[in-house]
Amino acid sequence: MTKKKIYISGCGGMLGDAFYNTFKNEFELKCTDINDEEDWISFLDINKFEDYKKDVFSFYPNYLFHLGAYTDLEFCELNPEKTYITNTKSVEKATQIANQLNIPILYISTAGIFDGKKQIYDESDTPNPLGHYAKSKYFGELYVQKNANKFIICRAGWMMGGGPKKDKKFVNKILKQIKSGLNSLNVVNDKIGTPTYTIDFAKNVKKILELEYWGLYNLVCEGFTSRIEVCRYILDHLKLSSKININEVNTSFFKDEYFAIRPDSEQLINKKLNQKSINFMRDWKLCLSEYLDKDFKDYI
Repeated sequence: MTKKKIYISGCGGMLGDAFYNTFKNEFELKCTDINDEEDWISFLDINKFEDYKKDVFSFYPNYLFHLGAYTDLEFCELNPEKTYITNTKSVEKATQIANQLNIPILYISTAGIFDGKKQIYDESDTPNPLGHYAKSKYFGELYVQKNANKFIICRAGWMMGGGPKKDKKFVNKILKQIKSGLNSLNVVNDKIGTPTYTIDFAKNVKKILELEYWGLYNLVCEGFTSRIEVCRYILDHLKLSSKININEVNTSFFKDEYFAIRPDSEQLINKKLNQKSINFMRDWKLCLSEYLDKDFKDYI
């Protein structure tokens, strides 16, 4: 049987790594990124539309996964023009490519599109993005929903995955501090959210794709938490709680380093996945334990 084909752009990061490993055995993949250090990734700049279109058309996939985006909030605040070109305009172009080939497009969004004034958000809540990153991602959402022939939009929470090499998010930032020898960690106590393990995320997307349940989904791990609780769990799991102190601070403590506005709550629930009985996302603690044991076994 001929394998179906997936073109994955922006595949060089932590999520792309999970998608590659989840889909590579059952699908023929073409993975591209401006970071082409992996031997399974070829170079492509998603902002060069004609190159993007030509490359996708030459592969002639059954699905287009558009993963590429700037995700550093401070960079986005300092570089709004680049942010909207990469995070919004390229999504519009990708949607047009998918429509011309009459194939579904996958677009990755974020819990950050909400303003955090509510405790918990499901798919029926109206986004109110606060900064350039969140706005650029939400504008991408709106374009895909309005214009794509068939689409899957998945909103991720606090992402974890990819290991020391590719994880640029909270978990690896904490682990880098531990590895450096710090015996006291400054961690904010005023931000709550829902972690998202890249492996579970990719596997659940695969199930949505197989069932052809097109649409918009929240796609996060089960259970709510806070930045400080995640840090405590890491220290407990690594048996370092008695050796490393957590200094609770509020967001203003990091106002110089992390100056981009962030919602107080990024807690999502997978309401639509639950309604369709296709929620395979595990509890965040189980996922974090697996992640630490698998990807950081010899790191500390």
